[in-house]
Amino acid sequence: MSPQYFKKYKAYPSVDLPDRQWPNRRITQAPIWCSVDLRDGNQALSTPMNIEQKIAMFKLLVEIGFKEIEVGFPSAAQVEFDFVRTLIEKKLIPDDVTIQVLTQAREHLIIRSMESLKGAKRAVMHMYNSTSPAQREVVFGKTKDEIKAIAVEGTRMVKSLALQMSDTEIRYEYTPESFTATELEYALEISQVVIDTWQPTKERPIIINLPSTVELSTPNIYADRIEWFGRHIKPREAVIISVHTHNDRGCAVAAAELAVMGGAERVEGALFGNGERSGNMDLLTMALNLYSQGVDCKLNLSNIQHIAEVYQQCTGMDIHQRHPWAGELVYTAFSGSHQDAIHKGLKHHADHPREYWDVPYIPIEPSDIGRTYEGVIRINSQSGKGGVSYILEKEAGIQIPKWMQPDFGSTVQKISDSTGRELKPKEIHEAFDRTYLLNGNLLKKYQIVSGSSNTFLEAEVVIGGRPIAFKAEGNGPVDAFISGVAQAAGIHVAVTNYAEHALTKGADAQAIAFVEVNANGRVVYGAGCDANISAASIKAVVSAINGL
Repeated sequence: MSPQYFKKYKAYPSVDLPDRQWPNRRITQAPIWCSVDLRDGNQALSTPMNIEQKIAMFKLLVEIGFKEIEVGFPSAAQVEFDFVRTLIEKKLIPDDVTIQVLTQAREHLIIRSMESLKGAKRAVMHMYNSTSPAQREVVFGKTKDEIKAIAVEGTRMVKSLALQMSDTEIRYEYTPESFTATELEYALEISQVVIDTWQPTKERPIIINLPSTVELSTPNIYADRIEWFGRHIKPREAVIISVHTHNDRGCAVAAAELAVMGGAERVEGALFGNGERSGNMDLLTMALNLYSQGVDCKLNLSNIQHIAEVYQQCTGMDIHQRHPWAGELVYTAFSGSHQDAIHKGLKHHADHPREYWDVPYIPIEPSDIGRTYEGVIRINSQSGKGGVSYILEKEAGIQIPKWMQPDFGSTVQKISDSTGRELKPKEIHEAFDRTYLLNGNLLKKYQIVSGSSNTFLEAEVVIGGRPIAFKAEGNGPVDAFISGVAQAAGIHVAVTNYAEHALTKGADAQAIAFVEVNANGRVVYGAGCDANISAASIKAVVSAINGL
């Protein structure tokens, strides 16, 4: 692009609100959530959902806990109308759930939309008309007063038809579409005449939805607009301010959060941010953001994988691996320093339970949303010793001592470098066996005889591909073996570090031993496994020597 092209764009106007209050507020309770997956999310699909898919999505939204669900645009297509009728006639709407339908402010569309709601226990009729200068002047060729008259006449019609539907409680939502592109004072003016026409009360409030139909500013300016609007609309106690943020600038969640701080009580959005252009506000992201701050988000997100699977089946959309909270890799670390911190954090949390969750790099406990720790640490060429040891412990119960971790970590890194890919836990376990335990198994035969003060040992072992047999004496089995190796093979060995632990429990329990040895001036490492701890220790020394 030309360096001069930016000059054809102008900065978004700020709001004169020097005493703004929202920056000092905290969100302490969840807003009213309204899912628009079945309307805004559906119309954004290259292949819209059929009725069966819509029913599956509706059931998922109910399962998650949404109490307000926009189910369609019944005047736009027959399938939309039929779906609303299916929900009502098959009694698929729980008593505590309110469905919502959208309509433009046109007489025949309003009538058709109201017809779709007959028999419902309660419903929200959501009417909108475009209010921005570009929409008024270019698209419709109408003045401010003419656009305002459309909103008033549409509201009167909804009110009249609602009074005729005695079996259905009709609530009303009005949206000055393209609110973010509309002069703030005019958005207030048209909303106020709609309110005056509908005549809401505190007990039966109206919903005024103020969307960022196109996200045009930083989230703080959007919050300023919401706070300013809330200060001036009347009667405030009879109005529920709703927001519907889009993600054109990548800030939809932030804009919705700041709007709630600015006084909005209700938030519309879609699962995983589905919607036109860059998408809607992601309901799951915002809900889990609140959850991570100790706020009850009022939604059941305990099985995020199930939600993702149904969403993908119904919409045909993919979920990015790095999608906030829900992506396949968001609870995964490849970086060595991250892996080490997570490994230590998880262990400390298990050993020292506290009131609050606090593990590095993992802001919520993955199990809270149905994820597991197995995928938290994954190994590639960027991984470190801590991550490798964590995987090995989870995969095989092998707890490599800290002083041995760099040696095995280096081995795994070389394997990942040569393959050019991530290694699976099973491959890491197999690498440990190849590097250490198979060498330890080169101890072919041994017999220990304890004397009055010393230990006598007979052994057959393969060292450097050469079989060796010897008898030796020492102050213990390992010392006797080292003494025999020095005499028979000329290898002088000193054990500089040693660790052991049980691998299994019971009568046939296996033990594993780890050693760091200085063999002929070189530091090498080994491990051995056996039901007898003395044999495991000797095998570890054999493993180390054969690593020379």
